[in-house]
Amino acid sequence: MKYTSATKEARNVIDQDKKQKLLLEKHKDIARIDQESKRTHGWYVRVRYRGKTHSKFFSDRKCGGRYSSLLSAISWRDQTERKLGKVRTNKHMVTVSNSGTGVVGVRLNEKLNRYEVSWVTPQGKQGKTSVSIKKHGKKAAFERACKIRRERETARLAV
Repeated sequence: MKYTSATKEARNVIDQDKKQKLLLEKHKDIARIDQESKRTHGWYVRVRYRGKTHSKFFSDRKCGGRYSSLLSAISWRDQTERKLGKVRTNKHMVTVSNSGTGVVGVRLNEKLNRYEVSWVTPQGKQGKTSVSIKKHGKKAAFERACKIRRERETARLAV
């Protein structure tokens, strides 16, 4: 199939639009560094998983330009997450529990004698419920609360 110069030109415009769109959109765990005083230009990738941080800088100069360095950064991030066993998603994931239960999104409210469960809905809103210790017993209530949290988190990530 032969392409006319107009067709080639149109394809170039489309390619440039795709490149520009990729450069302008946000990429999880990837930050742009432009530090003129040190002549540092590139993309900084930081993957956090199970208490460890893995990071790498992708220089525009070494990678052959701003677009190429971004593609390299995205590729490295995805490969690193795969190697670590981290789920690849652009959604925010909380992996450290601040509650005394040790389970993200599940906390014990001793005053009200219940486990409280919280999550983010697929629409980005806050979801909450609770499980009574009086009704189910402490162990069963905790297991129920953890099950609810797992189901809601799975539903959010499936969208």
